[in-house]
Amino acid sequence: MTQAAEATANQIPDMTEPTVNADLAKEWGMTADEYDHAVKMLNRTPTYTELGIIASMWSEHCSYKTSRLHLKKLPTKAPWVIQGPGENAGVIDIGDGQAAVFKMESHNSPSYLEPFQGAATGVGGIMRDVFTMGARPIANINALRFGDPSHPKTKHLCSGVVGGISSYGNCMGVPTVGGETNFHATYNGNPLCNAMTVGLAQADNIFYAAGAGVDQPVVYIGSKTGRDGIHGATMSSGELSDDDADDKRPTVQVGDPFTEKLLLEACLELMQEDAIISIQDMGAAGLTSSAVEIAAKGNIGVELDLDHVPMREENMSAYELMLSESQERMLLILKPGREEIAKRIMEKWDMDFAVIGRTTDTKRLVLNMYGKVWCDLPVDPLVDEAPEYDRPHEPTPAAEEIDNAEYALEKCGGVVAALKKIMSCADMSDKSWIWEQYDSLVMGQTTFSPGIYGTQNENTGDAALVRIPHPNDAHAKKGLAISSDCTPRYCYANPHEGGKQAVAESYRNICAIGAKPLAVTNNLNFGNPEEPRIMGQFVGCVEGMGEACKALDYPIISGNVSLYNATNSKSIYPTPVIGGVGVIENSEKAVGLGFADEDQHIYVVGGSHGHLGQSLYLREAFGVEKGDAPHVDLADEKKNGEFIRAMIEAGYITACHDVSDGGIACTLAEMALATDIGASVGGVDSAGFWFGEDQARYVVTIKTVDMAKFEVAAQEAKISLLEIGNTEGDALSFNKDSISLTELKEINSAFFKEFMG
Repeated sequence: MTQAAEATANQIPDMTEPTVNADLAKEWGMTADEYDHAVKMLNRTPTYTELGIIASMWSEHCSYKTSRLHLKKLPTKAPWVIQGPGENAGVIDIGDGQAAVFKMESHNSPSYLEPFQGAATGVGGIMRDVFTMGARPIANINALRFGDPSHPKTKHLCSGVVGGISSYGNCMGVPTVGGETNFHATYNGNPLCNAMTVGLAQADNIFYAAGAGVDQPVVYIGSKTGRDGIHGATMSSGELSDDDADDKRPTVQVGDPFTEKLLLEACLELMQEDAIISIQDMGAAGLTSSAVEIAAKGNIGVELDLDHVPMREENMSAYELMLSESQERMLLILKPGREEIAKRIMEKWDMDFAVIGRTTDTKRLVLNMYGKVWCDLPVDPLVDEAPEYDRPHEPTPAAEEIDNAEYALEKCGGVVAALKKIMSCADMSDKSWIWEQYDSLVMGQTTFSPGIYGTQNENTGDAALVRIPHPNDAHAKKGLAISSDCTPRYCYANPHEGGKQAVAESYRNICAIGAKPLAVTNNLNFGNPEEPRIMGQFVGCVEGMGEACKALDYPIISGNVSLYNATNSKSIYPTPVIGGVGVIENSEKAVGLGFADEDQHIYVVGGSHGHLGQSLYLREAFGVEKGDAPHVDLADEKKNGEFIRAMIEAGYITACHDVSDGGIACTLAEMALATDIGASVGGVDSAGFWFGEDQARYVVTIKTVDMAKFEVAAQEAKISLLEIGNTEGDALSFNKDSISLTELKEINSAFFKEFMG
């Protein structure tokens, strides 16, 4: 007998509930108008459980009530897109009957409140989104933002988040193959933890939340339900303050990667038995969102007997069971008669299994427990009448022009002096302290692992690269390229161009290893959208992203919006992270970013205007953050990217690195440090030439024997090309100014040694 059933046999536990009114609704993040609408929708006052369900389903986190209007502007379709936004994850066709399944999501607020578990459960949740679709996760990446290193919370948050990510991913046996980590005062007290998972599935065997019919069993599998994470969705839909760290910590879930590993294997085995009609991860809002989504997508009702839900705590109420965000749980609709098969598989993997209800033709969500009805809600209006706001938004004012002469090289000591300042800063520092905690090689398919400067690592590229196991060809060489990209300082200065640039840099990073970019997921992290200035940043970035995705044939197939990233009323920089995925048919032809050998010729592909606005050069060498973001010529991005891919395919390019943070000088430094091969280069001795952050550019190396063919191909394709030097020695020399790689390595690796001790 279950715990709840035993209680029913005796008496209903004392469950005195607060009075339901507009004040309670406000505590749960609802406006007065939203509460009034809920009352009118039901033609009565909701019960306590019903109000909790409505508040969660209408929260920003679940309903996207602020962003839905603008997300419709994004391109989501292409011939290779199997599933776009609207399911647990997006799906693209990668040929040979295989599909890549991927998505990125945030766990920002939980990571602020409890960094280890917040980050760990973020990784666990995004992996469930992927294997819910029938895909085996094959790679994780992340995008992390922390506050000023001198802020008293930054070290604690950074250590906890990185520890949580590594713990969950490593225990699951899924490699963490790439990502990015930056620091800035705008994230003080409000870190960003964005996690992305890529999985592999058969293209004709994808599983969806949609598809359930009437009179089918509703099945709960996975871990037992506890009281952790209750109202996590509504907590993540509002601002935080310093006082929230203790008060709201119970809203953070607690993860168990070993249980999730068992759940993964159990689900994939069950999928092979053709027993599942519909499947939904219990993520944000837990059992509530999973039940409502299955009902809404199937145009049916769901009636649950909560007495049968596996519980790990005594006397849980219907409200707690429906809104708990306990981890490692799934909700299934099984084909009638397959219950015993499913139960046998779950028991084999030591997973809880319970039939907790049935689907109905009522289009209502009905919850029974302890012999009482606790909830009877109409599904359609619960979903269709969720608020949608067109919030006032103000465009970001045009930034002031930068006069490069004011920031001439001689004013900061020359090229090498500026390079040393930039390469020693937190953003550009050697991230070995982070990457060494992640297992990037488990599964044995990682070709390009995370960038670890300061060590010999020729297998580092602008994008991670994972070979794809083929079921019928042991010699298959196809690989998936994966990257995450965003430059928040650009998005702050010019949201439209910043949104374009995030997509363009993702496109470049995938092209730079020789792969064809196919599709993206995104994680849109912004501050309080009720401020017109912040909402203007959101609208500008989304419109810029949409423009870039259309121009580059790079559709957005999944994603996540995280708003109200503000602590003590101070919003973060707009941070629309782009997670890109591409395919290379022969991963053995992929090129890394490190110089491959000495006596090779170095070229810059793409033109330059010496743009210094919002550059790391200004910030690190002069202590100023101003100017416009670099403007993105999307036609050049596409043309130059296609040229780079063609030259890699032809075998002409031996190393390739896109030009981004820190301009050409820092690009060369990273290429040299990756393989301990130096270079001697020359060019216009100006800050704009060496440190300008113009877009659509790459630095490549070519063997002497291939120079003529490479230059002819560039001329025929009308590609701007500039030869600037050669690879040689153990130093990096700019005209007559040089620095040894030993010194550069020491400078580059100093930050984390001092920061983390």
